[in-house]
Amino acid sequence: MAMQAYDKEEHPFAPFIRILGKGKKGTRALTRDEAYEAMRMIMAGEVLPSQLGAFLMLMRVKEETREELAGFVHAARDSFTQPLDVSPADLDWSSYAGKRRHLPWFLLSALLLAENGVSVFMHGAGGHTNGRIYTQNVLAYLGIQAATSMQESQQQLLSNRFSYLSLEHFCPQLFEIIELRRIMGLRSPVHTLVRLLNPFNAAYSIQGIFHPGYRQVHQEAALLLNQPHVSVFKGEGGEVERNPDGDCLVQSVHEGVLSDELWPALFQRRHMKPDDLDPQQLVLLWRGEISDEYAEAAVTGTAAVALRLLGKGDNQEDAHALALGYWNNRDKQRF
Repeated sequence: MAMQAYDKEEHPFAPFIRILGKGKKGTRALTRDEAYEAMRMIMAGEVLPSQLGAFLMLMRVKEETREELAGFVHAARDSFTQPLDVSPADLDWSSYAGKRRHLPWFLLSALLLAENGVSVFMHGAGGHTNGRIYTQNVLAYLGIQAATSMQESQQQLLSNRFSYLSLEHFCPQLFEIIELRRIMGLRSPVHTLVRLLNPFNAAYSIQGIFHPGYRQVHQEAALLLNQPHVSVFKGEGGEVERNPDGDCLVQSVHEGVLSDELWPALFQRRHMKPDDLDPQQLVLLWRGEISDEYAEAAVTGTAAVALRLLGKGDNQEDAHALALGYWNNRDKQRF
């Protein structure tokens, strides 16, 4: 197979691959500045496809550091950030994992917050992993139209206090890389960095991860990025959804201070996974036409974590009580 010709001089991206791939003794992590420049080149289309694949997989095996993640996020944001005097979003909510075992009950948590004065901007991507239910595919059941641009999201936030925007509409380069999972067979660092993008630069950001080891990396990267208020926890399926059947460690940043808070399980016994996942149940639960203690606990428990992040409650008990009050007084005819 013929290879693409290139100048006899070394390609400017080659040093980044060499840093990551020199073997057990020679390899090292990228500095934050190196990570920024590597991602800047990727975003600018200055990298050959073979280089991109090698870089992503070497980084996947090594796993990204907080400095690398901060550099990647900074470069990605520089490629799309539009200056706004005041952010239209109170809370940035990432949704990239998709659900497999349970429905995306967290979507009702976000809408519950929006109904009570919190502007929630949700961003994500769907379809990159078979067998999962993605947020953008569920919105229609709730009569919600996904935005197709940052400008449309801003309008939706101002009018409805909720908007969902797919990654492909504000950072298509990263969306294309996420789609490479079908070819690579593995996730890449992009699946991590997109959770920290916070496109509207909201003061508060909440993130869900699947592997507990990434929780602290997210927390410390947010600190390096000077994001004022961030919470990250191991969510059900990797989404921002508290699993009420287990303890939940929430690691946060508040104005440069790191903190950890353990939220105890809400049930003594675990619930069985449902046989079928019908998105219409989201509507039925909101309307009060079905009863599901696990789902209601997931909705209110997730909302409580978000409310605690937002400073609406001095402790877990106050945040839970506020979330339950929101749920009990929701507009059941909304959907």
